Amino acid sequence: MCGIAGFINKNSIPISEESLKKMTDKLSHRGPDAEGFFIHENIGLGHRRLSIIDVSEAANQPFTWEDKQVLVFNGAIYNYLEIREELIQNNYTFKTNSDTEVLIAAYHFWGRDCVQKFNGMWAFAIFDPRNNTLFCSRDRFGVKPFYYYVDDQKFLFASEIKPILEIEKVEKVNLQILLQYLIFSMPYETGETFFDQILKLPGSHNLVYDLTTNTFEIYRYYDIPYKEEINQLNIDESIALFEKEFENSIKLRLRSDVKIGSALSGGLDSSYVVSIASKILNESKKCDNFTAVTVGSMDDDNDESTLAKVITDTLKVNHDIVTPKSDEFEDTFEEVIMKHEEPFGGISVYMQKFLMKEANKLGIKVFLGGQGADEVLLGYSKYTAGYLRSHSLFGKIKFLKNVRSHYNISMMKAIAIYLCYSNTFVNKLFFRINGRILKDKYYNTIDFSKAQNLTKSYKNIFELQKHEIFYSHLPELLKWEDKNSMAYSVESRLPFLDYKLIELCLSINNNYKIGEGWSKYILRKNLEKVLPDEIVYNKRKIGFEPPIKYWWPRSEEILETINNSKIIKEISKKKFSFIADRELEWRLYNIAVWEKLYNIKM
Repeated sequence: MCGIAGFINKNSIPISEESLKKMTDKLSHRGPDAEGFFIHENIGLGHRRLSIIDVSEAANQPFTWEDKQVLVFNGAIYNYLEIREELIQNNYTFKTNSDTEVLIAAYHFWGRDCVQKFNGMWAFAIFDPRNNTLFCSRDRFGVKPFYYYVDDQKFLFASEIKPILEIEKVEKVNLQILLQYLIFSMPYETGETFFDQILKLPGSHNLVYDLTTNTFEIYRYYDIPYKEEINQLNIDESIALFEKEFENSIKLRLRSDVKIGSALSGGLDSSYVVSIASKILNESKKCDNFTAVTVGSMDDDNDESTLAKVITDTLKVNHDIVTPKSDEFEDTFEEVIMKHEEPFGGISVYMQKFLMKEANKLGIKVFLGGQGADEVLLGYSKYTAGYLRSHSLFGKIKFLKNVRSHYNISMMKAIAIYLCYSNTFVNKLFFRINGRILKDKYYNTIDFSKAQNLTKSYKNIFELQKHEIFYSHLPELLKWEDKNSMAYSVESRLPFLDYKLIELCLSINNNYKIGEGWSKYILRKNLEKVLPDEIVYNKRKIGFEPPIKYWWPRSEEILETINNSKIIKEISKKKFSFIADRELEWRLYNIAVWEKLYNIKM
């Protein structure tokens, strides 16, 4: 895992190494092991390296292929050994054992279609002097970031926003994104950021920059296909196929020349990751070098460390538990907001931050996680709306009778979710309530089209899951995952986001994802082979829930900070003396602190 940056001067002025270094210095946490630069006339590429596969200097970047194409790459191509073998069969030879060299050789052989061959996560740029272009790509689901800025004079890109700010002082807020954040909790994926004019390349897209004309095009190269033949499988076939594909995903993500660990809560997703990873590593006698890491909570009501210990004791896996105190949260409060660069959804982000910090402390460089499982296996209670809309009256009644087992919610709660998420009128009413703090002139500027598209997608669960993966939920979670992990030079690998596994899961019969009174049914059926029922059939979903009453008690200081924000003063109807909704209070406070740290203006 690494940090990349690039600079194109449209007016043909040569790029200075000093400018590139200013950018890459802001990425040092992403790549502490090496740095490098490439400059050719008015284009410059910079790189910071975190060594994971082939840690030798020969694999450092920028990486040049036969003195022609030049690559800067952030990510991991998990199936690089298979691609390498295919290229060798086509008379290619290799000087390193790295996935970096395989990537650029694949581009040399297949051109822009090389991305179709990759199973992994990536953001990269290749300067190709043969056609004077810069070919940029982001992985299918946007696990790795690619930010860019363009004006009449220059084109900039980087793994984070701060390197771009080193060259271009952007201090104007993107008001549309900020308003969506306040109303929706998470802004929808639109290719925009909270910074006006700083954009991001969406997942599943390529960007091709023509250095001759100083123009570029962006196009989509991947979408999730629906596979009818998978949907027609019976329950036993589906369970077996899911197990096989997930094991393949884990095997690919265990390819590494450094120490490996895994996140572990007491929940299903990380438990399944740890169980399969430990099984594979035990077979190769490498499990002693594998550690599961758990973040405990000061609040006993949402502490999962006891359940996590049951899992590691059963699987006989090394286990580390860290329980952050209130002062640790306070001491790193502004630091995390600065590192995340944009306002984020809640203080659960800090729980993940402490997880990555502990992994770094243990010397873990590759860290497995369970992100994405809820989106591909219908793990959130809000998916009850999609399930109810897509079934007959009898199916609806049967589902509602079992909904407490499915999602640990009441029948009335399920009906409320159904109305809120699948009915446009109720949806708009909900947003209106959320937006009651805003002046009408600002509320009336909010673009609700993406929210309406999400509501429409509840008619079809396959389309709903695609929408969640590409636009409405997962992109924000992946952004937080990347910022938290890379802040501590940790490469986060996410087995549930293997594209072959996702294609399988989205095509599997939905009655197997939610079956016999249980959500994530096919996962539970495989997990029950190795873990006790108190884990496999635990109804409660906690995740990274923080000890809010200890870390985030109500205070006059919070309200004062919110009321002193120039942006909030401008968009809100009134001064705040009490905010009942604590999640809204966080979002307002987060905006106020971000505004101060980045000197943001309307």
